[in-house]
Amino acid sequence: MNEVLIVGGGIGGLTLALELQRRGIACRVLESAPQIKAVGVGVNLLPHATRVLAELGLLPALERVAVETSEAAFFNRFGQLIYREPLGRRAGYEWPQLSIHRGDLQAVLLEAVKARLGEDRLKLGWHCEGFSQDENFVFLKFENHEAVKGRAAIACDGIHSVIRKQLYPDEGEPRYSGVNMWRGVTRWQPILGGATMIRAGWLKTGKLVHYPIRNRVDAQGRQLVNWLWEIETPEYKRWDWNRAASVEDFIRDVQSWKFDWLDVPAFFRAAEVVLEYPMVDKDPLPAWSFGRVTLLGDAAHPMVPRGSNGAGQAILDARALADCLQKHSDRTAALKDYETQRLQPTSSVVLENRRNPPDAVLREVYERTGDRPFRSIDEVISVAELKALTDRYKRVAGYDQAALRQ
Repeated sequence: MNEVLIVGGGIGGLTLALELQRRGIACRVLESAPQIKAVGVGVNLLPHATRVLAELGLLPALERVAVETSEAAFFNRFGQLIYREPLGRRAGYEWPQLSIHRGDLQAVLLEAVKARLGEDRLKLGWHCEGFSQDENFVFLKFENHEAVKGRAAIACDGIHSVIRKQLYPDEGEPRYSGVNMWRGVTRWQPILGGATMIRAGWLKTGKLVHYPIRNRVDAQGRQLVNWLWEIETPEYKRWDWNRAASVEDFIRDVQSWKFDWLDVPAFFRAAEVVLEYPMVDKDPLPAWSFGRVTLLGDAAHPMVPRGSNGAGQAILDARALADCLQKHSDRTAALKDYETQRLQPTSSVVLENRRNPPDAVLREVYERTGDRPFRSIDEVISVAELKALTDRYKRVAGYDQAALRQ
């Protein structure tokens, strides 16, 4: 068999399958879950990711189900505006920034995979238990299924990756950031124009992230809004994206957050879904590619979700890997070339998400004001300094205007 075997049918794995199909490279997706269903809630697709998805012909389908984000707005915990900036096409990019339900994104990718590759190229209920390889092939072992042989195996199986664990058996648990996160979705009337990504507060006293992911979800014209509440917490439960939680677990910290643009306690209490997740990542690895096996997406570089960039980096991985597999007839050379291209940039994003993601704007104002209201933001920090903080992240993450013009 000359197939590339893709372990995992998430965003990275499905995008990789489409990229390989576009280049005429045979592949198969082997997904652990017996059915692919929505996991998590909202996700942001930055312009570097939407460019890749546009090249795959998926942008019209995505724009039908997503909200095109037009601006970012930063507030302190007293509801005072710190900074706002245009995003996506409003900022002059050729491609939009899209806020979308993770389930809607996965559904668009899944439909395209089935239509273009054929449903027989996607296997559900195949739980990978490990691999072996020789000079010519890689062999994947599965629970309750026969082994599968291919020319290369790509681990797209997320932060729980079985293949990463086999490659790095002594790595240990993910690194806790010291910040616990609750996230959910709420039906709510549009605020601030209905296409704004809001970040407010700071991690020591609590931080809100708020952005709509579906428009006009009912007869009242409400949106489905994705939200996150993040706060420094010494102790946490073991990481799990799907642990159900309650607004009452954290609502005491937000009782005073009632602004002219949003009654935050009422907004949280109207939530349809609430999940709890400690913000974790892993230290960057020295290598991803070992012979005919490599890592992609969260299996390669799990990062704390503070830059709206985890899914985007997996999408960029998929394009780069497909390019390398097209370029090199030798699969091992292709995987090592991919690693050379993507390991350092993604490592930089992992570390930048720890130190200076876009919400570092909030940290600067929190520290300079001593967590007090200000008379004028210009007395606290200049617009140039604020812009420099967000522009720095764009450069590190690879979606500044100059990078996307190349």
